Amino acid sequence: MTHDQSWLLISVSTAGGPGTLRVQVWRKLRSLGALYLQQSVCLLPDRSETIRQVRRLMDRVHQQGGNGRVLRITLADQAEYTQIVSEFNAARDAEYAEVLERLPAFREELDRERDRGRTTYAEVEESEADLERFRSWLAKIAARDYFHAPAGPAARTAVEHAAADLAAFEQTALSAETAAMSTGPGIPALHGEAQ
Repeated sequence: MTHDQSWLLISVSTAGGPGTLRVQVWRKLRSLGALYLQQSVCLLPDRSETIRQVRRLMDRVHQQGGNGRVLRITLADQAEYTQIVSEFNAARDAEYAEVLERLPAFREELDRERDRGRTTYAEVEESEADLERFRSWLAKIAARDYFHAPAGPAARTAVEHAAADLAAFEQTALSAETAAMSTGPGIPALHGEAQ
C-alpha cells in the first residue's frame, strides 16, 4: 500500500439518540479496529469491508437520532501515513500480545491435567472449547489487522502450538480410555443375549 491510499474519516455524535447508541457505536468502531484521532473522530482504511460496515453503522446512528459523517481522505504526507499505520499496528500488536499472554495458561492446564492423570474425554471437550475461543478471538483481531501487524504471525503460531498440545492430550486420553477398556471388567451381555 502507498501513502496515497484513501481513508474513511468518521465523525459521530450520539447526542439526541438513546443512551445505548453511544455504546453501540463505540463497540462497532472498536470491532472494526478504528483509530481514534480524538473523541468521536476516528479513521479506518477505505476498503470494501469497512465501507459496508460503516454505512450500516451510520444508518443506525441517523435512524436513532444521532448524526455522523464519513469523509474519504488521503494522506499526502508520507510521514503521516507511516505514523497512522504504525498506530494501527501498535493497537493490533497489543491485542495479539494479550492472546500470547493468555495462551501459556491453556497449555499449563493441559500439563496439570496430564500430571494428575486426568486425561479424559471431558477434559478434552473443555479444552477444545477453550481453544475455539482463542481461535475466534484471533480471527477477530486478524479481521481488523489491516496492515499486518508484526505480532500476528507469533500469535497464530502460538495458537497452532496450543492446538498441537491439545491433539497430543487427546491422543493420551484416547490411549488411556482404550487401555482401561481392555484391562477392565468384561462388558456385560445385553439382556436376551446368550450367556
